[in-house]
Formats: sequence, structure tokens, C-alpha cells
Amino acid sequence: MTVADLHAMGPEPEDDVPAGRVPPQDLPAEQSVLGAMLLSKQAIDPANDLLEGRDFYRPAHEAIFETIVDLAQRGEPADAITVAAELQRRGELTKVGGAPYLHTLVAGVPIASTVDYYAEIVDRAQAEVLDVDGSSGTDDYKVISELMAQTIQEIDDIQSRDGDMAGLESGFPDLDKLTTGFRGGQMIVVAARPGVGKSTLGLDFCRAASIKNGVPSAIFSLEMSGAEIAMRLLSAEAKVAIHHMRGGGMTDRDWDAVSRVMPRVQSAPITIDDSPNMTMPEIRSKARRIQKAADGKLGLIVIDYLQLMTSGKKVENRQVEVSEFSRQIKLLAKEINVPVVAISQLNRGSEQRTDKTPQISDLRESGSIEQDADMVFLINRPDATGAGESERPGEADIIVAKNRSGPVNKVAVSFQGHYSRFTPMAPVRGAFPCVQARLLAQFRGGRQHRCDSKVGGWAVPPRPGRRCAHADSLPSPRLPAGFVTAFVATAAA
Repeated sequence: MTVADLHAMGPEPEDDVPAGRVPPQDLPAEQSVLGAMLLSKQAIDPANDLLEGRDFYRPAHEAIFETIVDLAQRGEPADAITVAAELQRRGELTKVGGAPYLHTLVAGVPIASTVDYYAEIVDRAQAEVLDVDGSSGTDDYKVISELMAQTIQEIDDIQSRDGDMAGLESGFPDLDKLTTGFRGGQMIVVAARPGVGKSTLGLDFCRAASIKNGVPSAIFSLEMSGAEIAMRLLSAEAKVAIHHMRGGGMTDRDWDAVSRVMPRVQSAPITIDDSPNMTMPEIRSKARRIQKAADGKLGLIVIDYLQLMTSGKKVENRQVEVSEFSRQIKLLAKEINVPVVAISQLNRGSEQRTDKTPQISDLRESGSIEQDADMVFLINRPDATGAGESERPGEADIIVAKNRSGPVNKVAVSFQGHYSRFTPMAPVRGAFPCVQARLLAQFRGGRQHRCDSKVGGWAVPPRPGRRCAHADSLPSPRLPAGFVTAFVATAAA
């Protein structure tokens, strides 16, 4: 039996709809939603997140929907029998078609898990109704004069913050200077080749939001399990090597470090969903529920990663499917007013070039990702590409390839893969600038020079008095012969 056969079975509900032109509707989809809700309590919340009673074209379906939701909110079972009893008590059972119609709804839905799909159809039909007759509850449009006062107030608030971040901090101060923080409604794409650290950077954003600042965040992971994510968070916070955690090599000192950070990590408002084969309607429904559970204070969503998502439908090609995911992620960010970080893979374009630095054109399977995103971050790790020893071991660049609200540039960071994290680059401690940079700049006329205090990297451009920057946690530099003597002599001068 299919929902298309329902009209031929059992008593039909009374249609209290006006005659004449029929507005956009999808009765089989409405019946499927109600049938799924009656079949499984797990289908009630997703349907309730997407729909309201007035979204149903048929008044009888609206009455059934509201009865199911009322019973569920009271903690009572909502199946065909209990709903029929409640409708009978309200004097509406005959109007909706009687108890046999409720059982017919259940029989027409083979799997309750498809409720999101049918609810989306009903939602779209209702949206078309509102587009046609203008009966939406609120006016989404505003004339410019209404917006100017609000805009001037926002500008004034930003100027009076005295250095405070306008949006959500990323955990990387130099990156925040370019972006002014993550804002509600933004779609932020983090892209890299496999194994470079795109998932790690996404978790770093969550750590900064939830562990450091107490802002609720949600991670939808199609790649890693929840246990693996929790282990990575512990490794990053406790500075305990992830391979020690996985390989059974933890020392007493490691256990002490984990014990110290455990309360902070455990109490962080982070929600993790590692369900396989998640679709965008499922993610949208769950995000709305998490937002509701967080009292509307959800501050960040991370989806890891875009190319692992599936629509569950036949599509023309994979590029069209990924383009649809991208568009829906942007709409989700705007709908719930939360910044959404979408992790994405890059194609092999950068590997085929002499310069291995990734470019925004390397985004895999869809040019619409670049179009929909408010920001695009590309991760470049010189020590992860090419052959031979890198001149920048342990370093990486977050390339801001697109930024709708500010400049594009790149930010140097430290990659600590053994701790599953990136960290900001910190200036060398001490009052003295790099003496080697000073001397070489003087004798080489300002050309590019090797700087050993940057652990084998390059100081660019060399200037007299330039201060080199590198992460304090990197190994001690190998200084050339005579360097200490030169340092002391110059410092004394």
C-alpha cells in the first residue's frame, strides 16, 4: 500500500476548505508525516521542528497533528489508539475521519525515519501558499529608512567595544583581526587536502567557543566517531600525545594532565552527533532542537565534512548534489542565526602544480561552495607537501581566500599534530630582536635570508631589528657557530 492509495480506503475526513482555486498542497506528504508520527515517537520531534499545525492544507490533518504534539508534550504515548481517544474527548474524531482513518495513515508509511523528507514537502507547499497570498505572519521586508537607525547603532556599538571581538572568537587572534569573529548567519568553509588538518581546525574552533568561552556548539561528524572527537579534545587540552592515548603509552604525568582538564572539557556545552549517512533535513532538524535546548544561545555549528553527506535521492550528478548541500547549509546558518563551519575537501589541483599552495579554485566537486560561503579558509602545511625536509617544520598557514566582511590574507599558525591541534604563533620571548636577521639584513642588502631562530624557516622580509615569531612549544633551534657570540656582542652594544 502507498499513500496514493489512501483516498480509496476507509472514511475520509471532512474537508472544510473553500471551493474554487486550489492552493499549493501535497496531501500524500501530509498523510505520510502524520503516519510517521503515529508510527514512531522518534518522528514527532523532527516533524514538530519543521512544521506547525497551520502548515497543513486539510483542517483534519491540522487537528491530528496538534493532538499528537499535545500528547507528546504531556509525556503520553501518541499512537493511533491514544490519538483517537483524545480526539473523541475533544469531539473531533468524526471530523477527522474516525479511528479507521488514523490506522490507514499508519499503514501507508513503511518507515517512520522518512518523516523529515515528507515534512520538507509540506513545509515547501506552505511556503508557496504564503508566497502566493502574502499571509505570512510577519513581514520580512523593510525599507531602508527602518534599517538606518539599527545600522548606526551597530556601528556605534562596534566602535565602543574597545578591542572586544564583535563576533565569536576563533582561538587565533591574528585570524580574528581579519574576520572580526564569526557571526550568526555566516557560512565558513575550511578546506584542505586529506591529512592536512581540516577536521582538527574545526575542533579548534569548537574548543575556543565552548571550552574557553562557554558558548554552546554542535558538531555533526560524518567522519569521526563521538569517542574519537572526545579523545582529540582531551589530547588538545591536556597536551597529551594522541598516539599515547590510543597506543596505551600514557604515563602517570599524562594521566595527571588529563585529570586536570577533564572537568573543564566535560562541562563544556558541546553537542556531538556522529550518526552515519546524515542528510541536510536531519541536520537542520537536529540543529533546531539543539538551538532550542540551548535556549537559543547556540553559537557555532561544525559539519565534518561536506563530501561525505548524502541526499538519499537520485541526482543528476555529484556536483549538483554537493551544490544543493552548500545552499542548504547557508540557509540553515541564516535561519537559526548561527555561524556554520563546513569542512570540505580540496581536489588534486594543488598537488599537480609546482607551487603546492592551495587555491580557492581547488574546492572539490562544486563551485557553488565558493559562491555560498561568507569565508573560505584554506590550510597549507609546507611539511605535508612535496619531498624532502620542509623549511617550515611544524608550521601551517590559514589562507583566508574569501572574506565578505574584510580583507583576504594568510595567518601563520603552529601545527601540533601529536596534540591534535593548531595553536597561534607566539613571538620569541625576550627583549632582543633576531640578531642574525639584523646582521644578514645589513650585509645582504635586505634579501631573503635563513633564520635559525625560526627553526629552519625564513624571515621575510629581513629588516634590521625584525623580531622573529615562532611557537614556544617547538624544539630549541639549532644555532650556527658564532651566533651566541654575535648575540651577546650586539646586545651589549
